[in-house]
Amino acid sequence: MARINGLDKLSYADLAELKTRVEAAMAARKAADAHAVKLQMQELAAASGFSVSELFGDKRAGRKGAPSAVKYRNPKDPTQTWTGRGRKPNWLVEATRKGAKLESFEA
Repeated sequence: MARINGLDKLSYADLAELKTRVEAAMAARKAADAHAVKLQMQELAAASGFSVSELFGDKRAGRKGAPSAVKYRNPKDPTQTWTGRGRKPNWLVEATRKGAKLESFEA
């Protein structure tokens, strides 16, 4: 491991900048190392006739079933939806308070 001499001579601002640069370098190195390990795992699995997902499972394996379908949509903003499960979203609560029928928002 490299030893850095003269840290006690740096100003606080210089130390803060050095810390920021070190943290960025650490994050980049971690990502690069993780990518290299993933490639090694894929190569090793392929050499043995497997895929990584066969060995370790799918990331979605813990979920039960598919996501719920959208049942209600805000006509004023189509990106706002509700599946009919859980708490009603604020846009739907406001609209029904103003007298709108729930059926008028069906997708």
